[in-house]
Amino acid sequence: MSSQAIDTAQYIKHHLTNAVFGRLPDGSWGFAHNAAEVKQMGFWAFHLDSLGWSIFLGLLFIVLFRRAAKKAHAGVPTGLLNFVEWIIEFIDTNVRDTYRGKNPLVAPLALTVFVWILLMNLMDLVPVDWLPWAAGKIGETVAGADPHHVYMKVVPSTDVNITFGMSIVIFFMVIWFSIKYKGLGGFIGELTLHPFGKWGLPANLFLEGVNLLAKPVSLALRLFGNMYAGEMIFILIALMYGTGLITSIGGGIMQWAWAVFHILIVVLQAFIFMTLTVVYLDMASQDH
Repeated sequence: MSSQAIDTAQYIKHHLTNAVFGRLPDGSWGFAHNAAEVKQMGFWAFHLDSLGWSIFLGLLFIVLFRRAAKKAHAGVPTGLLNFVEWIIEFIDTNVRDTYRGKNPLVAPLALTVFVWILLMNLMDLVPVDWLPWAAGKIGETVAGADPHHVYMKVVPSTDVNITFGMSIVIFFMVIWFSIKYKGLGGFIGELTLHPFGKWGLPANLFLEGVNLLAKPVSLALRLFGNMYAGEMIFILIALMYGTGLITSIGGGIMQWAWAVFHILIVVLQAFIFMTLTVVYLDMASQDH
């Protein structure tokens, strides 16, 4: 394999590797320097970049919307207030059209899910080299670390741990809504008696169990797969820079075109996750 192919593979691997903190093979706690150390850390390994950016973007959402709420007035809204009111009205309309019951938790949950995921997805539009390069420089300056072993994955929704974390929370909320509105007996009955009645209990439990468990899995993998693929395309386009004038210009054009198209994916994936969340909660609230 040529050195250029090796450099390309290392470049892609570096940009798709998380900054993982956990228990090292020697018993100490620290950052993993390669995939082997990540594997040896096991389950209790923390993706600090994904967690850090998720928390930061969640706090950004709270600060911006709180600031807009404090500036709310009866007149014509402008600037940030206008944007926030537009998002709230958009979410409220979708929730009213989708959720047939009455629960004060659903609309705020839908707003949080949509805006939080949208902000995480928007990190995909930051040039792929900027933040990993900055993290490498900081690690080299502060801790004397090899910048090639300092990782920074800046799009939380390209980390399957983050997407599954959100979908599992929605899964438990679906179960809670089901028990709240149908009772424990109604929830168990729905799993065991539908669609073939009491004589088809094993088949009912299998079909309804798979249907229930498929909801968090599909939510998590749909968001992760689309955003991971988009990030991979950005990385592959970035490889065109520095290989020649023509290819660099072509890479710039492709980068711009893909970024414009990717805006649609970024918004659409946040909307789909939010809509399916409301749909699942609506289904859990209906007593068939």
